Amino acid sequence: MSASTPSTRTPEALLRRLEWTVIRRLDGILHGDYRTLFRGHGLDLADLREYVYHDDVRHIDWNVTARLQTPYVREYNEEREVAAWFLLDLSPSVAFGSQRIDKQAVATEFVAVLARILTAHGNRVGALFYGDRVDTVIPARGGRRQVLHLLHKMNTRPPRDRSATTNLTELLQTAWRMAPRRSLVFVVSDFISTPGWAEPLAHLAQRHDVVAVRLYDPLEMELPDLGLLVVQDAETGEQLFVDTHDRRFRRRFAEKAREREAELRRSFQTAAVDALELATGDDLVDAILRFADLRKRRSQLAAGGRLPHHLGLHA
Repeated sequence: MSASTPSTRTPEALLRRLEWTVIRRLDGILHGDYRTLFRGHGLDLADLREYVYHDDVRHIDWNVTARLQTPYVREYNEEREVAAWFLLDLSPSVAFGSQRIDKQAVATEFVAVLARILTAHGNRVGALFYGDRVDTVIPARGGRRQVLHLLHKMNTRPPRDRSATTNLTELLQTAWRMAPRRSLVFVVSDFISTPGWAEPLAHLAQRHDVVAVRLYDPLEMELPDLGLLVVQDAETGEQLFVDTHDRRFRRRFAEKAREREAELRRSFQTAAVDALELATGDDLVDAILRFADLRKRRSQLAAGGRLPHHLGLHA
């Protein structure tokens, strides 16, 4: 990541920089892995048939399998284009960052890179924006101009000092209604939300190829010893005095963070979605390459008809 946040640059300048520093590197490295990374095969359901050895286990229709007591897989028609949707959580908590770049800037760079790679291969991209509700829908279109339009909309949103507590369920349910055809869906969020979003995420993943892009800052994992601090909830504005010099307090904070991490991983696994974790200090190229390698290995294992339990869903 660069020291300058995307919000300080025009969409054209940001995209041009990323095309030179990130996208060109990824294009060369991902040349043979593009289909694996984005599930480049067809997306329209054509038929159901009995499972045979070497079928991709991700295509098993579990409802039909449960009814007939025999594994059945879904077959798809090939499509020349893929529609990709970015479900963007732009609530106040995403504006936080203790590094040179905040979580929202990380999200902007990620969207710019992935949208440009997808549109360069002839695909269409669209987006849903969530502040304290779903307030913006950008229909899926192709081309570089669409990427610039999306970035412009992200960068020109007025900042929010306070909002209602984030409820990702609304964003996920809106996406279900807005995208009836199977698509590639990126849920870009810090997943700091009221509970209940795991079930609609799983529901969305039954129709679409869903990737959870989880944004976080290292300070959310562990607090350093900084003495007395005023901590403010980014969404409600509630403030608390905390003593970070107290080792017991820092230990409790870290324990709660680990519990939340474990719960997030369980939710992603239960929903059967891959998760790409992006920290504010991460190198975007390295993060995407780790994720591409994960998808490739999972695809190869699935083709062999087995997925070991120790293989995680995270990159």
